[in-house]
Amino acid sequence: MPQSTVDKLVQAYHRMMERVRQTAEDAESRALPTIRHSIEKARDTAVELEELTHDEAEKVAYYVKRDVQDAGKHLSESGHELADWLRFDIDRIEDQLLDVFSRVADRTRLEWLELQEELDQDPPYHAGEVTGPGSLYCTACNEAVHFHHVARIPECPECGNTTFRRWPLEEAD
Repeated sequence: MPQSTVDKLVQAYHRMMERVRQTAEDAESRALPTIRHSIEKARDTAVELEELTHDEAEKVAYYVKRDVQDAGKHLSESGHELADWLRFDIDRIEDQLLDVFSRVADRTRLEWLELQEELDQDPPYHAGEVTGPGSLYCTACNEAVHFHHVARIPECPECGNTTFRRWPLEEAD
């Protein structure tokens, strides 16, 4: 994929996540709409402003839903902080993105169940897709790939595999 498309999608991820945060904050004072509605609104805005084609906006909206759903699931099930989900030192993450992501993810503690209907139980991550901060693990060799900012997912640097998951395989006893 050409570099300009990569940069365009990463920038669109940032804008879409910011729009989701803004919508959620605005809605708090008027009856908070669901996160899914916020993502759909951000997606539609990106198309209306001709920042992305419809297909590109659908891809980015899927990436945002997947990451927010995964963060909300972790926060809901574990009671841990977002730092545990990210799996590395928060100081290395862009402060603004962390703030946006934290606010959105925190609101998903209850809403992630609704998003589960749209996504698989453990949504796969594929090389070439865009993801937010955190660590992904190769489904073939369990190699960790760390993201300190929004970026396109590369092939596994260890084995070249193209499919990842958010959590590492557990070692057999």
